[in-house]
Amino acid sequence: MKLKKFEYLEGYRFKLEFVNGEIKAVDLTDLIAKHVGVEDLPSACIDPEWGCLQFKNGNADIEPKTLYRFATSNSFEKAA
Repeated sequence: MKLKKFEYLEGYRFKLEFVNGEIKAVDLTDLIAKHVGVEDLPSACIDPEWGCLQFKNGNADIEPKTLYRFATSNSFEKAA
């Protein structure tokens, strides 16, 4: 499930919108903190080909399927 767009909230929290229209607010600390420091969070972008969330110019990324599965089971609020 590819990522369509995202909004950085604070800390490791992001609001994610997937191509199926689902929107999830999620804290990605457990998923990426070992690989992406807080100072690297502003480098977040979507890889247009793969639809993954990437950081540090693509040196760290989250596969779309993994990101969707994590966001679905760890969402801290359901966004419309």
